[in-house]
Amino acid sequence: MPSNAVVLAAFLCLIALSPFAVGIRTGPGRITTVSGGRNAFSKLGPFMEAPDYRNGKECASSPVNRENFVSSSSNDPSLVHIAMTLDSEYLRGSIAAVHSVLRHASCPENVFFHFIAAEFDSASPRVLSQLVRSTFPSLSFKVYIFREDTVINLISSSIRQALENPLNYARNYLGDILDRSVDRVIYLDSDVIVVDDITKLWNTVLTGTRVIGAPEYCHANFTHYFTSNFWSDPVLTGQISGRTPCYFNTGVMVMDMVRWREGNYREKLEKWMQLQKKKRIYDLGSLPPFLLVFGGNVEAIDHRWNQHGLGGDNLRGSCRSLHSGPVSLLHWSGKGKPWVRLDEKRACPLDRLWEPYDLYKHKIERVKDQSLLWFASLSELADD
Repeated sequence: MPSNAVVLAAFLCLIALSPFAVGIRTGPGRITTVSGGRNAFSKLGPFMEAPDYRNGKECASSPVNRENFVSSSSNDPSLVHIAMTLDSEYLRGSIAAVHSVLRHASCPENVFFHFIAAEFDSASPRVLSQLVRSTFPSLSFKVYIFREDTVINLISSSIRQALENPLNYARNYLGDILDRSVDRVIYLDSDVIVVDDITKLWNTVLTGTRVIGAPEYCHANFTHYFTSNFWSDPVLTGQISGRTPCYFNTGVMVMDMVRWREGNYREKLEKWMQLQKKKRIYDLGSLPPFLLVFGGNVEAIDHRWNQHGLGGDNLRGSCRSLHSGPVSLLHWSGKGKPWVRLDEKRACPLDRLWEPYDLYKHKIERVKDQSLLWFASLSELADD
């Protein structure tokens, strides 16, 4: 496994290479912010306007009209659908994640984002939508409102308070939230950056009757994710008998929404959450129900698509190294978030790989002449 020092040394050596992208227009960009509302939501911005990423000639279809997304548009096989949550606390991470997807997409205009915003977030869905539009003027997206009272009575206490946020459970309800015409989606957490063409992940085939695909980690001790209350109850353990479940991280999933809806998977997840309220069978947040429902029946995706754990554990958020092998997606799961550590001047070495995608104004002022150069190095992470 390469050390952080080796990774960053290679990173700096590659600065002179041309950045990986297809058909883009880069310009000086302008600072954008959202005016109006409560105190103008000054903590949400301002952000630098992103470059205008455009399709190359090889892209198969005309891009969707971002202002007139209708059911027929989602049936266009050239579109890549991505679902993410959008809230004031993780907004900076979400903006960076979107930026990274567009930067490395072979056909960026064919990527459609479905943002899920909490009904009672300190920033309204309308304000968040305005900020996304001002940062990515040509982005194709739709914002959906998630009613937190849908799930709030099912949430149990967790080892980290942030895991109790109702928006963490929005992925459970994608079958109900998204337009019925959206039959397939990539779900991404807000603390990721993509350094490869997202179309490669989109092209994952979910074989047989599998509903989701994700990188699996079968070396992880599956028993650690559940309490003795679970393992001592033969009725509960019988629910996963006959399967060989492996750990997977729900921050990166390819999801078949047709099979999801037909199989009533929202209800299956809710049943485990209801049991958790009566008899504590796990300590983490939204992950364990997914492990219980899907473990042993997940389409295994290459590990390169979720280099997770870069935020350290759920208590200390210590620095981590990359796993061995090529990288297509970096994921700061855990307590430590790169934008927080960078601002507090206690950044981990790998946080520097996130920084070039950060469009937050104050960061731009610190490293305005370096960020574009760093893109070239990040592209090399995806090479074998």
